[in-house]
Amino acid sequence: MVERRGWGLVFTHLALIAGLAVVCFPIWVAFVASTVTQPEIVRPPLPLIPGDRFIENYTAALFQGVSTPVWRMLMNSMVMALGITIGKIAISIISAYAIVYFRFPFRMVFFWLIFLTLMLPVEVRIVPTYEVVAGFGMLNSYSGLILPLIASATATFLFRQLFLTIPDELAEAARIDGAGPVRFFIDMVLPMSRTNIAALFVILFIYGWNQYLWPLLITTKPEMNTIVMGLKQIIPSSDDVANWPVIMATAMLAMLPPVLVVIFMQNLFVKGLVESEK
Repeated sequence: MVERRGWGLVFTHLALIAGLAVVCFPIWVAFVASTVTQPEIVRPPLPLIPGDRFIENYTAALFQGVSTPVWRMLMNSMVMALGITIGKIAISIISAYAIVYFRFPFRMVFFWLIFLTLMLPVEVRIVPTYEVVAGFGMLNSYSGLILPLIASATATFLFRQLFLTIPDELAEAARIDGAGPVRFFIDMVLPMSRTNIAALFVILFIYGWNQYLWPLLITTKPEMNTIVMGLKQIIPSSDDVANWPVIMATAMLAMLPPVLVVIFMQNLFVKGLVESEK
């Protein structure tokens, strides 16, 4: 028997389609603008059908720039985002594992000290962090871009909550079988954390990719600029006419890596979020 759902389902789908259109329309306009010529953009009406300048505009976007080619800025952003993501996950999962499975003095004090860092605004931490990075000579370097941002209280908290759901009998059985802490971590804890790691990977990759203030502070050499910085620099601040097709092509290239990460990891991402709420 076919269930009659009524008009409520129809209005729900219409609302979802309208919301999707509102989100996708600006992206579509940016894509179309990246495939046409400059006169077609500045002359109304704005085109809504892709043009024939796709290869020319994207080639110009990749190999040209204000001071650094866009491909180099994309590479810098990729190195920074992956370094921050992998570093945050590695440090957080090891920290949470130590807090849950090792008994040492003041372990909960250390956990809450880590958690309290969430209450400190970035503006409070950024000046002393800059002084430390400058003191170690890490300005204009990948280590300076990555290392100050690889600690994550949120990820540590999420991993701790996950580990607390693992039955004590499982750890006891592994101990009886002769598995030490390292083997138990690698053979049991890591596989059980796979979906949570995937969910955090997506969130933290986007966080690292979108960083603007920190790279702006510690990079003075153009070859260390990230793509987010490049988007600001490629728009002229004077009365010069902006090359909008190339600017829009650069914006589309800047959006591509995070979108691909979400697409390829969406199943694990959703599964990890659902398991985190249990």
